[in-house]
Amino acid sequence: MLSLLSGQFGWLDLIDIVLVAILLYQLYQLVRGTVAINILIGVTLFYALWLLVRALDMRLFSHILGKFIDVGFIAMLIVFQQELRRFFIFVGTTNFISRGGSLGKRFLEWDRSGGKIELDLNAIIKACKSMSESRTGALIVITRGSDLKFYANTGDPIEAKVSVRMIESIFYKNSPLHDGALLITDNQLKAARCVLPVTEDPDFPAHLGMRHRAAVGITENSDALAIVVSEQTGEISFSKDGKIINGLTPEKLREKLERYLKE
Repeated sequence: MLSLLSGQFGWLDLIDIVLVAILLYQLYQLVRGTVAINILIGVTLFYALWLLVRALDMRLFSHILGKFIDVGFIAMLIVFQQELRRFFIFVGTTNFISRGGSLGKRFLEWDRSGGKIELDLNAIIKACKSMSESRTGALIVITRGSDLKFYANTGDPIEAKVSVRMIESIFYKNSPLHDGALLITDNQLKAARCVLPVTEDPDFPAHLGMRHRAAVGITENSDALAIVVSEQTGEISFSKDGKIINGLTPEKLREKLERYLKE
């Protein structure tokens, strides 16, 4: 800031501005669509007022506002605890850099025979179609860069190969594993009955249930893909990056999966 006022501007100042801009953008992305966005705007205006008061050398007013600024960091931790949790989960994913480009893209997983592990999309599509026709509720999460071990540990481990019968049996209404999410990693059913975070978006459609909220919640917090089969309507939904698309046919679902699993 001092270098800008004195007319001296170097490449370090440019990097400083870019880093601050990235930080502010990521912060906005975290609180966008939540009630926290109003708090963030209020905090920003308060800080801007403090800078203005300091620039005008209003010492008494600046001193009073400065006391609020001193305890502001602790207050921010309390108010934005959910958003900060989401941010650190985002940073902790293995493909953090790859969200902005191909750099840092997740290394391909290889099996012992040296071939790439391919997800059995046919089994997933067939299972979703069957559950849609029978109106069997389901929530399937397909991991990509992050294996979501934290959420897998909230459920029951399975470690079975992806198959139509296994998926249908897990979500059968009398199955003890049907209530919760099924996590799939590298063509393996990793865990069932997993507990996922739910979205706090106030504009989330009211007619959608908790499975849909959890699907959006997990894709807000990670790069995973989520599939929901509605128990009430049999409708198939797909979620990515905190967005959800409803009313998909099995063919449209296949298109979505094939497209985003290649990223």
